[in-house]
Amino acid sequence: MKNLKYIFFVVALLSIFFYLWLPVIQFGFYDLPLIVLLVLLILIVFSFRFKSESNYQKVSVTNAPSKKLLFSFFIALGLFIIIPLFTTATVLYTSKYQKLIGEVKNGEKISAQIAPIAMDKIRVVDQELAYLLGEKIIGSQPALGSQVVLGRFSIQKVNNELYWVAPLLHSGFFKWLNNSDGTNGYVMVSATNERDVKLVQSINGKPFLIKYQPNAYFNDDIHRHVYFNGNSSIGLTDFIFEIDEQGNPFWVISTYCKNVGFSGSNANGILVVNAQSGEIIKYSIKDAPAWVDRIQPADFIENQLNDWGEYINGYWNFSNKDKLQITEGLTLVYGKNDRSYWYTGLTSVGSDESAVGFVLVDTRTKETTFYKQSGATEYAAQQSAEGKVQEKGYKASLPIPYNINNIPTYVMTLKDDGGLVKMYAMVAINDYTIVGVGNSMRETLTLFKSVYNSTGNKINPTSSDAKKKLKSIITRIQSDVKNGNSFYYFTIKDFPSIFVGSSQVSNELPVTVVGDSIEISFDIDEEKVIDVTRFDNKNLK
Repeated sequence: MKNLKYIFFVVALLSIFFYLWLPVIQFGFYDLPLIVLLVLLILIVFSFRFKSESNYQKVSVTNAPSKKLLFSFFIALGLFIIIPLFTTATVLYTSKYQKLIGEVKNGEKISAQIAPIAMDKIRVVDQELAYLLGEKIIGSQPALGSQVVLGRFSIQKVNNELYWVAPLLHSGFFKWLNNSDGTNGYVMVSATNERDVKLVQSINGKPFLIKYQPNAYFNDDIHRHVYFNGNSSIGLTDFIFEIDEQGNPFWVISTYCKNVGFSGSNANGILVVNAQSGEIIKYSIKDAPAWVDRIQPADFIENQLNDWGEYINGYWNFSNKDKLQITEGLTLVYGKNDRSYWYTGLTSVGSDESAVGFVLVDTRTKETTFYKQSGATEYAAQQSAEGKVQEKGYKASLPIPYNINNIPTYVMTLKDDGGLVKMYAMVAINDYTIVGVGNSMRETLTLFKSVYNSTGNKINPTSSDAKKKLKSIITRIQSDVKNGNSFYYFTIKDFPSIFVGSSQVSNELPVTVVGDSIEISFDIDEEKVIDVTRFDNKNLK
């Protein structure tokens, strides 16, 4: 009878343990050996019998664990130390770690992969600002703000527009108890327009609830719900809240396995969980829905890129020859094909300011391309932008790479201590001394191109295919001063656009008048106001 009680107690203890911890029951994960050791340890503890004598002043052991049980524990302990060591040790499997990222292709120009973009499509809202804007809209509704909190924002494309999206989550146990059917809604913040903030609480006129979420309890917890529905032997990570093109809420969870013993985590698919009904659909990487932006977790890719660069010449490379490391973590960017990529710079070990190249990793397939071209690290670009407004004390956001007229360019916002955007900055990736800072994105672009063109286009000599030349007559011209710089806006005959240039482009602009014959060159882009790269007044010759 006592044995039955002990067995029942052990089973109950393990059940609680499984329910709370959610261990992965698969070889290669440390959870399984820890469970075996825990069971053996519990059996050892309950094998002891004690007897008290002389009014509890002396306690003696009347029964001790069997030698077989102790032997089993120490054998298991030894195996669970030795097996991971000999199947996982970096020194033994350097090549496997180095190749975890897969084939790394060499790209010619990173500007060829990053899509040209119009000013109104540039990302000016980062995750921190999105949270501030989301908090503001929640706080404007006191009844809602007292019940929920904002979850983590994730960036994604919805109907070809870039948004930060975050779910409303329970703010505590009793709030969950009172609203166990779920929280009503999520927040969408446009990544390109900080005034576009939406609280979405219905889809096609029908209200919805986010029942399964990380702030729920018991079986409403999203991880526990997935785990106890046939996924206890699968590695689960990166619980990302995403919406489809119709706005329906889902949790996208990356599944992964271990490729090098008990290490080498590698994504192999996703689970898409309906946040309201709890329906779970498993997809391979190849079959994942098109609206899912990312499958590859950022920390996996970061580790694999660092291993690829660290062990490029094997483990015993104490001179650090050819070693590479990532610069400032990973940034999600979008390419010409509308696919999303993890972007980062690569720098030589020991180097701080300059990158030897840049990497784009497809966030779905993990296809990796390395662009061998020198340039500034994200940190160096931030420092350069902040230096332009050092008297204001603004801090630069994490730079986002864009293709500005075939010029690889970091674009960032400059924020005050309250996290609000005050100015914008553009820094040429190839030369971080080429900086444009302005109060609007349009002004920033004009200043950036002005500084860039004054360098003689030395950093981008192959951009002639993106330029156009015109001969015409000035029909209107007007000057404007921005941040101490004079800009000249003008129109020409038989060409329905507004052009702009500064005295840095040509010292003939300040003395040009209506009726003058001119010859100009400009970049072909999507902007309504066109920056000239060359200006020649024929009347002044």
